[in-house]
Amino acid sequence: MLIELRDVTKTYKRDTIEVPVLDGVTMMVEEGQFLALMGPSGSGKSTLLNLLAGIDQPTRGSIKIAGSEIAGLSERQLAGWRARNVGFIFQLYNLIPVLTAFENVELPLLLTDLTKKQRREHVMTALEIVGLTDRSGHYPRQLSGGQEQRVAIARAIVTDPTLLLADEPTGDLDAKSGQDILTLLQRLNAEFKKTIIMVTHDPHAAERATRVLHLEKGTFVAA
Repeated sequence: MLIELRDVTKTYKRDTIEVPVLDGVTMMVEEGQFLALMGPSGSGKSTLLNLLAGIDQPTRGSIKIAGSEIAGLSERQLAGWRARNVGFIFQLYNLIPVLTAFENVELPLLLTDLTKKQRREHVMTALEIVGLTDRSGHYPRQLSGGQEQRVAIARAIVTDPTLLLADEPTGDLDAKSGQDILTLLQRLNAEFKKTIIMVTHDPHAAERATRVLHLEKGTFVAA
């Protein structure tokens, strides 16, 4: 089992009031699954994704990924673990405007021991997978929204992470670009055996996944 969440609870404090977001969530995800997390706004989907990414910590419970217990790690330990294991795809791409597509994709590799030549090979492979080798020298402003999201996906996969996490990856795209991105995610799952967890409110996007879970008020519910 690649991911094991057991009795995960997340509560935020707002002044003196405790606001529960996740309530005793237990979830198992096998390696190679493409899982869609659905649910209304405020159901805890993005919080769950942030916990899986090691961006946030649970109030209580266990989060085990690829055999490592990440709940309770220090910020420094989490940063190192995240760099090795997680590729994150955001709704708004989060590309750096003054860097080319190549330089944006190369960013995660600057934290590794790879040589410049090895970094170039990795970046060009990732850009080839997303179909953008001919745009490597373009800046984000010179790309369409769909192309920007492809660059963001190339950046997420360039380190060959254990887990790909996508937070509403088609939420800011037109229908055709959104379908293209979902097809690319399906290919990463089927051809490259990537384990993907995607938060979406779009049932058509969720249909592309191999498994769908529904969150409501911090707990899983039957569809």
